Parts: sequence; C-alpha cells; structure tokens
Amino acid sequence: MPDFKLSPRTHNFALAGAALIGGLAFASTAATAAGGAYYRAELASPAPEARFVARDVVWACADAGCSAGQGTSRPLIMCSALARKAGPVTSFTAGGKALDADDLARCNAAK
Repeated sequence: MPDFKLSPRTHNFALAGAALIGGLAFASTAATAAGGAYYRAELASPAPEARFVARDVVWACADAGCSAGQGTSRPLIMCSALARKAGPVTSFTAGGKALDADDLARCNAAK
C-alpha cells in the first residue's frame, strides 16, 4: 500500500480553516449572548418556558418577550414556529425589520 504524506503547507491550510470556523462560531455565539439576537418577539401572554427550541433555534424568553439567534428559515416561518410553541405573537422582528400586520396574522394562523 502506498504511503502518502501531506506537505507542510496542507497542514497549515487545515489549521487556518479550523481556526476560521471556530472563530466564526465563537463570534456568532458571543453576539447572541451579548444581546445581539437576530429575532425578537412579543407574545400575547408569558412564554410557557424560559428556554426552548423552535425551528432549530434556541429561544430565550422573559415574561412575554423572546429572542433568538439567526436561523435558516424566512422570518414568517420562524414566527410561525414560535407561535406554535409559545402561543400568539403580537410583534416579531428579524434583523431589525418588523413583520407587517398581514404577515403577523399569517404567523399566528399557522398550525
């Protein structure tokens, strides 16, 4: 069986890639922990749980206010997932942009 050896440059690229990926993950976590939540929502009544997962993001709620880091779905889908898990949503913002009244009604109508 042939013996393959990687050049030292390949090793450096692998280390740089791992450092970049780790740094991005840390930056994303730090931004969310420091109040940099991408999603913010107000519920009609207090959330049933302080922390829960809806649509693959962790939501943190205090009373009727909830926030979460960015997910991969459209804001309306994220809002609907939150409404199914925590109850009716009275306001929802994604990246600082609020859902309009029609989208908010769709959010709460989704079962």
